Amino acid sequence: MDSNFKERLLQIHHCNIGWNTILKLLRYDPSLKSIYSLTTQEAENHLNISLINARKLINDLHIFKNQSMLNHYKAKNIHILTIFDEQYPEHLKQIFDPPWVLYLIGDISILSKQKKLGVVGTRHPSINGYTSMEKVIAPLIQEGWIIVSGLAKGIDTHAHELTIKCKGNTIGVIAGGFNHIYPKSNLVLAQEMKRTQLIISEYPPNQEPRRWQFPMRNRIISGLSLGTLVVEAKEVSGSLITANLALQQGREVFAIPGSINTNDSEGCHRLIQAGAKLVINSKDITSEITYLE
Repeated sequence: MDSNFKERLLQIHHCNIGWNTILKLLRYDPSLKSIYSLTTQEAENHLNISLINARKLINDLHIFKNQSMLNHYKAKNIHILTIFDEQYPEHLKQIFDPPWVLYLIGDISILSKQKKLGVVGTRHPSINGYTSMEKVIAPLIQEGWIIVSGLAKGIDTHAHELTIKCKGNTIGVIAGGFNHIYPKSNLVLAQEMKRTQLIISEYPPNQEPRRWQFPMRNRIISGLSLGTLVVEAKEVSGSLITANLALQQGREVFAIPGSINTNDSEGCHRLIQAGAKLVINSKDITSEITYLE
């Protein structure tokens, strides 16, 4: 790959086209050298997109100015990794649809550490959910495990905050770009993580979060991690999407059991029935996951 390939990939990544369209473009021209001479008809035929989308793609390719964009990111301390870069996480590269581009802000050295555990759960946890999670992951944090979560309300927020409290490292994977943190109640936490931890997105900083991006980001949480821990999840929930993605990716799935008298942990119980490991302490995780390190 020539030195400008990364810039060309970054440029098409800002054209608001999907993962599959980028794949088709790379198959059509692995060097991406022809993108600036691509005609509307060629885009429509080779990428199998509508005429309207083909025109928009061609227009966008000639609007974005790479150098000014890269200078802006550098000034904002935003780091960029493409799937073709050596520093791109190997575990994430192994999943079915790894992000073509990752945008990172914070301590990027955290990304290279291998012992990562995804932690997901309900946005409305009980006190028992909080205390159970703390019992399980606090020792892991002290042993140097990186906690990966989604910066959402509830379990995600508490996982990040607990890691910081225990002087560990945590990664927040967000939907949308850095300039549109959601929920807004986590703006202060996000600012702290931008300074001392790490936040990752597969979307350019100005991209507002959309509903479909939240389940998409779950594949990154599980893909970065050696295993995923589910804490309090109902039978239908985003946490189960993450757990199922982890299983599809060949990663370990762990679940903390809860009371059978409420439906707060129904999803965890179903995961355990399906083969996820029941977890009551940190050793239940390390005993299963050490061989993967």
